[in-house]
Amino acid sequence: MCKFLKEFRAIKEKQKTIETSMNENQEALETKLKETEKLVLELKKKEAQKVVFSAPAGGSWSIGPFTTDTTIIYRTNVGNAYNQHTGIFAAPVAGTYYFTFFYHAGGSEAVRLALMKNNEVIVTAYDHKTSHDGADNGGNAAFLQLQQGDHVYMRLGYNTNVWWDSHITTFSGILLHSP
Repeated sequence: MCKFLKEFRAIKEKQKTIETSMNENQEALETKLKETEKLVLELKKKEAQKVVFSAPAGGSWSIGPFTTDTTIIYRTNVGNAYNQHTGIFAAPVAGTYYFTFFYHAGGSEAVRLALMKNNEVIVTAYDHKTSHDGADNGGNAAFLQLQQGDHVYMRLGYNTNVWWDSHITTFSGILLHSP
């Protein structure tokens, strides 16, 4: 019986050692899993912060004049976040963005373009109608602090026009920094 008790104690000690080792391994695995999950979330956040688009006009004709101010819908889109069906860029994340726009127009017509944020004029480009000017080019740019869901778009002023040219008339934006 004494031998049996010694063997039983030895088995109990071995079992205790194995259980301790398993608990330590489980804790180490859980720690590694949490670290991996954190890295995955950081990578997803970084990927979500890559916001860039460039929307050339896509064609070769005149757009306008219209009887009211009109949101311009650029037909093509490189990148993401610009909706080429509505003409509106919706900020997918909060942050500091940089927007540019350029246009080409015939000098015999007036031009008034505005970069808009949530129905507010941010910057404009304007050219007067003249009888001696063959063509005009212009543009503007702005840094904007946006919240997620803010809308940015281009508005053509009433009774004005631009030349719809893929190589000149463009609207672009990029996320520079997010919190």
